[in-house]
Amino acid sequence: MKVLVANLGSTSFKYRLFDMADERVLARGGVERIGSTESKCFVEAGGRRDELTIQAKNHAVAVRLCLQQLTDKKCLQSPKELAAIGFKAVHAQGMTGVQRVDDRVLAAMEAYNDVAPAHNPPYVTAMRLLATELPEIPLVAAFETGFHETIAPAEKLYAIPMDWIEKHGVKRWGFHGASHRYIGERTTTLLGKPDAKVISCHLGGSSSVCAIAGSKSRANSLGMSPQSGVPHNNRVGDFDVFALPALLRGTGKTLEQILDDLANRAGLLGLSGFNDLRDIEAAAAKDDACAKRALEVFVAAVRHYLGAYLLLLNGADAIVFTGGIGENSVAMRAAICANLDWHGIAIDPQRNAVAKGETRIDAASSRVQLWIMPTNEELIVARQTFAACGLAITDGQRER
Repeated sequence: MKVLVANLGSTSFKYRLFDMADERVLARGGVERIGSTESKCFVEAGGRRDELTIQAKNHAVAVRLCLQQLTDKKCLQSPKELAAIGFKAVHAQGMTGVQRVDDRVLAAMEAYNDVAPAHNPPYVTAMRLLATELPEIPLVAAFETGFHETIAPAEKLYAIPMDWIEKHGVKRWGFHGASHRYIGERTTTLLGKPDAKVISCHLGGSSSVCAIAGSKSRANSLGMSPQSGVPHNNRVGDFDVFALPALLRGTGKTLEQILDDLANRAGLLGLSGFNDLRDIEAAAAKDDACAKRALEVFVAAVRHYLGAYLLLLNGADAIVFTGGIGENSVAMRAAICANLDWHGIAIDPQRNAVAKGETRIDAASSRVQLWIMPTNEELIVARQTFAACGLAITDGQRER
């Protein structure tokens, strides 16, 4: 039973192919810089990585190419061998959880194209393409918001008229659900404590902090849209909507142009001029004042939610760093955990400096465990896809 998991960004398409008999990854790959004249395509299978430069003008071309690669590499006899294709979907109007993709799901996602502009349009495009070309293969949307259905109203609702909430679904939905679900379940297993209190810090191009208790979400820093919460690479994070009239008057731009700026040219990019934290850290090391300020704003935002969730959970058993920044930035982990000894949180500078992969970085004096933990969103989506399609592994398939 083979399941393909697709993870789409505004200019990227990445995938993993799983054999669900043992949850083994058979291949991984993708296409980057979609829309460029020189898109980068890669595939890893059988211990070998192949790369080539192509021209992928849109996600439809990228999806076709990746399916062809899997066939060429003998990972699939043909695309029709797939039991299902799962998508790490983001948002849909009036819909969450795990859904079989049909016209109803696609319409709900399209209705929120302007709420999740970097994610929904490419996902809908890819889903429509695959539904047309491979109609016999079930498609599943595992929405990131699903993990956060357990958040209580006190942490979910904005202080707005109730009919906005009830009729229009305006509330803190929360995102990065597959990542936080994996971190919650994995940390609980490592600690051997079913009711473990975990604060998951998914820090990367898109960032969020999540309070988890007993592997269930209690709060998430992202709100109605993926543009909220902690500052992202190029998305704004938390922002006062009453600043909009001043910006409209002062810039002469339309509302759509301002929203586009907030979604694509704000965040760390807006503060520093750089779209990647590695570049910001390099500029800060050269005494670039804007880069230093961007890092300070980012750290302050993460610590803001960290403090809020320590209060919400009445402490924590573990704080986990994941995502590109969380796993790789020694400086950001150190800054986020600085001067928290009153809370029983102490990072070990030496362990932090050399840490790689899944490992602890707390000092001996720390009551709270500190972990670096690579997430596995694709595995979560593969499991959800498998279950949603009512698939089962036979004894013969397990033996293979």
